Amino acid sequence: MRTALVALLSALVGGGVAAGAVLLLDDEDGGATRTVIQQAPLAGRSGEDDDGEGLTPAEIYRRDAPGVVFIKAEVVEREQSPFDLFPTERRGESTGTGFVIDDRGSIVTNAHVVANARSVSVRFSDGKTVPAKIRGTDASTDLALLVVDPAKADLRPLTLGSSADVEVGDPTVAIGNPFGLDLTLTTGVISAKQRQITAPNGFQIDDVLQTDAAINPGNSGGPLIDAAGRVIGVNSQIRTGGSGSQGSIGIGFAVPIDTVKRVIPQLREKGRVDRAYLGVTSVTTGAGALVQDLVPGGPADDAGILPGDVITRIGEDRIRDGSDVGDAIERHKPGDEVEVEVLRDGRRQTVEVELERRPEDGALDTVGP
Repeated sequence: MRTALVALLSALVGGGVAAGAVLLLDDEDGGATRTVIQQAPLAGRSGEDDDGEGLTPAEIYRRDAPGVVFIKAEVVEREQSPFDLFPTERRGESTGTGFVIDDRGSIVTNAHVVANARSVSVRFSDGKTVPAKIRGTDASTDLALLVVDPAKADLRPLTLGSSADVEVGDPTVAIGNPFGLDLTLTTGVISAKQRQITAPNGFQIDDVLQTDAAINPGNSGGPLIDAAGRVIGVNSQIRTGGSGSQGSIGIGFAVPIDTVKRVIPQLREKGRVDRAYLGVTSVTTGAGALVQDLVPGGPADDAGILPGDVITRIGEDRIRDGSDVGDAIERHKPGDEVEVEVLRDGRRQTVEVELERRPEDGALDTVGP
């Protein structure tokens, strides 16, 4: 077996790190490794099955593991050296996790797992490997949709639950491929709800689930499952302990499944998600959302909104704090014209704003929508 240099495919993001893709700069020989986890019972309100009883981890594993896949992406990273006229290409291999969501061959994973991929293959629990196509990616939620030929694979779709029904303390199960160890199961609970994490493009992902189920590099894109065997999130990032350690310290983050349900149909139809964009950075005040800065030439700037304005209404939505701005814009489409009510020098004014398509680079708008 040749020695493989292993490195994380994602840099630290706001104190968190992508939970998953492992970059192998050399091919590594060897077969699948299955990790055996000691069984422990699970029970909980959101984890009740159809009979009102929770499943054990072993039962969840037998039911859901066949729908969890190992993803390998051949990636090319471009590097520009000050000593070279042209960028140089660095080839590598990114690995992560995904899971089947229907019998048409649709597979959900993280966008960062397949970023810069030239080709992607998927290995199923029976050991069969098939090529996959990237149907679409959304860096703003770190989600991607892959498609395989359903005739070439034994598809076992997982049941999707609802992240809105989850409560702190509910039991969780994660199934994935940490450090390339196929189909590893870990257990824990929901540690917190409504967290925010930073997406690969710098925008914020809202309503994230926090769990203490062990998640490590290679788990990215895998399912976070409740005690009824339903997917409630997509494991995406972990908090690390510093000192160069990239292992689990019991703080993992999953993109909520309700977000997945909104994003995946758009990726299937168009290969991307078009979001409306206002172009402001705002913070909460007692009266609404205080505009701190504007994107030059952005929709708000072009419409005449100024730093220091306090946004109190967008369309029909009342704005009470900074997060309300993003929620209100999320309900619109690029090209929509909306009335934005602001307080300026103690006076209420209404500004007509034509929303644009949100840019891919979140550096342009780090707080606002």
